[in-house]
Parts: sequence; structure tokens; C-alpha cells
Amino acid sequence: MVATKAVQKPQGGRAASKQEERGSVDERLRQGRERRSQLNRSQLGEVHNRTRTFQSIGLLLSATEGRVPSLLRIKYGRMSTGPFAFFRGAVSIMAADFSNEPNTGLHVQLCGDAHLQNLGCFETPDGRLVFDINDFDETAPGPWEWDVKRMGTSIVLAGEQCGHRQSECSNAAESFASSYCQTIETLAELPILEAARYQIHRARRSGAIAAAWQQAARATPCDLLRKYTENGAHDRAQFRDIENQLWRIGGKERAGVLESLPLYRESLPPERLHLFDFFKPVDVAFKIVGTGSVGLRNYIVLMEGNGTNDPLFLQIKQEVSSAYAPYLRNLHFGHQGQRVVLGQRRIQPSSDLILGWTRIGEHDYLVRQMNDHKGSIDLTKLRDEGLSSLAVIAGELLARGHARSGDAVKIKGYIGASDKVVQAVVKYALAYAQVTHRDFEMFSKAIKDGKIKVQAPAQLKKSGPANRSASS
Repeated sequence: MVATKAVQKPQGGRAASKQEERGSVDERLRQGRERRSQLNRSQLGEVHNRTRTFQSIGLLLSATEGRVPSLLRIKYGRMSTGPFAFFRGAVSIMAADFSNEPNTGLHVQLCGDAHLQNLGCFETPDGRLVFDINDFDETAPGPWEWDVKRMGTSIVLAGEQCGHRQSECSNAAESFASSYCQTIETLAELPILEAARYQIHRARRSGAIAAAWQQAARATPCDLLRKYTENGAHDRAQFRDIENQLWRIGGKERAGVLESLPLYRESLPPERLHLFDFFKPVDVAFKIVGTGSVGLRNYIVLMEGNGTNDPLFLQIKQEVSSAYAPYLRNLHFGHQGQRVVLGQRRIQPSSDLILGWTRIGEHDYLVRQMNDHKGSIDLTKLRDEGLSSLAVIAGELLARGHARSGDAVKIKGYIGASDKVVQAVVKYALAYAQVTHRDFEMFSKAIKDGKIKVQAPAQLKKSGPANRSASS
């Protein structure tokens, strides 16, 4: 398991012993096959929620440590729009279900919240546009199949949301699982460094992500400037208020954010620190993002480089313990922002140029550029073959991340040559989608009965910002 000491440089003797522990390729294949005695491949498809030792909605409502209470109504309101939205905000429930199931014990760096809308286009440090996993709030070392099962379930739920029949959702989940298994086999046979930088060329040609790619390609830093700011005193840009999405902050809260920047600087490598030091802060806002992240503090700092037409939007996003932390032995981190940064770097071939971490008061934060060249998946576009096309790419991306952070040879040994793992993943995805439907029904009933207070999407446009002082 990874602990905070993982950031220290390993001693030469320790590195050597680690290499010896790896064994030959044949030995690692054998070790992977032996894991089938711990969990045979058909058992991967079994859902154990009937033996739950927890009440799902109660667990969901208790997973609020460190969050701003007044923003939770918005989170629950967004989750109330359908089973897939609920699934996105309820990773704590699935993590608990995973803990009640046997696992392979073959660990990788988990994305943790693997679902279709955590894939997207963004710009790499060298200016290229790529399509990859782009959310790592829940990242932690854990069994490879947890990511695969969660992504497979998300494909079924997303397919249902955009009008696909059950058979089409099943086919898309099968395309995903097949893609994952085939890519793991490919990467296991490549030279290690070649596998680590393996490029997913199919992404750029996929019609399923064409809109996201075009969105990212068209965007410029000044687009965000126009979207989020207005002219203030002395014609300097300042953040505008956008109902239940973004608002300016001041006083001690603003000062606390700006005072966190020197600590953030210390997390940057020297060559990137040099670039960051050309920028100066201009204004600070609070921004509500996502579904699962609603309730966490999320600040945006407008910074200026070579004049007003050289803006940098710095996102300072609160991080709390991964939903998987209670179920993974020896998973301890001194800083949750650092956990996310280290996990992201293990999974992604190319990460944010100025990715780092800081602390404000008693809370940990991830710091990154709010990427102007960013494009997200529009589920309404996943008609016809779009869902299966995206599912194939999702399988490739997860496999690459797992090969970079785990042992693709051992996973290949476990998977083997038959399609047992593929069929098991499809079976699990379909079954857990039904579990999610039942949990969503209970969640909806709790809202109807007044046990859960929500701010519905229709209300979001009518009311002002939910909380103008989110520092509590």
C-alpha cells in the first residue's frame, strides 16, 4: 500500500530487492493464474449486496466529512435526476459493496470513480489535446477489477439514460470488458516503458468524442475570462456572480486562499515553479463543480501573466479521504491533495503542468489549472454505435492506467485466454445497475418523505448562491 512516506526517494538496496521480488515474466504469469484460486473468474460477476452490513442511504448521508453542509442540498438535487446521476454521487456505497466481496488481490492505482463522465479531452503540458481519465478524487491503490466493475456499471446506466435498450447496454459493457482485456494483453507483451507511454490513437477518430474534441480545440484562455469575469474597479477583471455556480469571495476567506499559494509553490518541481512565478493573483471566487464533489470547497484564483490577455485560472479543490480508505489496509496519507496528485501521476502519461497541493485551515487541497482546453462527453450524443465506441476507448484507458501503476503481466495471467472475465464483468455490470436502481428508488423516497432535503435543478436557476461563506 502507498503511504505518505512513498514520496521519499527509495534507497538503492530497497529498489534492488523490489526488482528481485518481481520475478520473471513466466513467474508473474503463473502468480496471476494462481489468483484464480482466491477468486475464480466466474465469481467476478457475482454481486454480494444482499449480505450488506450497512444501509445504503444512511451510508451515503454519513459520507459528508469535511463538506459544507449548506451545499449538500445541491449535491442531492443533482443526484436526484436519475440513476446514473445518483451513481456518480454515490461512490461510497459501491466502495462498501466491494469490501464485502472477494477480490483478486492484484493491486493497481485505482482511478476510484471510474465512470463515463470522468473521461474527457484536455491539453497536455506540451500543448497536445488528449482524451483520458480526468478525475482522481477517489484514487487509491486497490484491486484492478474494482475500476473495471464500476466503469462497466456506468456504461449500462449511461446507456439507459440515453435511450439504449438493455441488449445494447449489455453489448456496450461487453465491448468495454473485451477492450480492457485485449489492451492488458497487448501492454503485458510490450517493453515496459513503451507500455507506460502507450497512445490511444482510436480516441481522436471516434465519433463518440468528436464533440468533446472540437469543444476542447476551440476553447482559449480568454473564453473563460469572458465566461466567468466582468470589468471591475479600474477596469480590472473580477469574477461575476453566476447563480448556484460561482461567486466572488472576500475578507478572511479570500486571504486564506491567497495565503495558501506559497505552500502550493513548494509542491511544484523547479522548472514548473519558474513558470508559475510569472503570474500574480487578481481575484478569487468559490465555484460549485460536478456531482460527487458538490459540498467540497472549490476555489478559483484568477491570475495574470503577460498582461490582461494572459489569464491563468487556478483551481484549488478540497480533497478528503478516498471512499475506499476504510476498506484498504494500511492506506494512510498525511495530505489528501498529495494523495490525488501522486495517484494521477501514476495513472496518466501526461498530467497538468502545474499540478500540486496545499492546505487552507484544517483542510487539504489539490491545485491545478482549470483547463481552458477542455471538452466533456455529452451523453445525449451516444446514440447508435456511440456508446460501444466510447466503451472501447474506456477499456483501453483503464488498462493503460492499470499497466502503468500495477503489473499487467499478472493481470494478464489472471484473465487468461478465454472470455470468462469478459462475461463476468458484463454480468456484474448489469446486476449492479439494478442494485443502483433500487438504491435510487430508496433515495427518491427519502426525498419525497422529507428525510433528505434537496435543491432541485429547477430551483437552482431561481435562487442566489447557496452559500457565500463556504469557509466554515
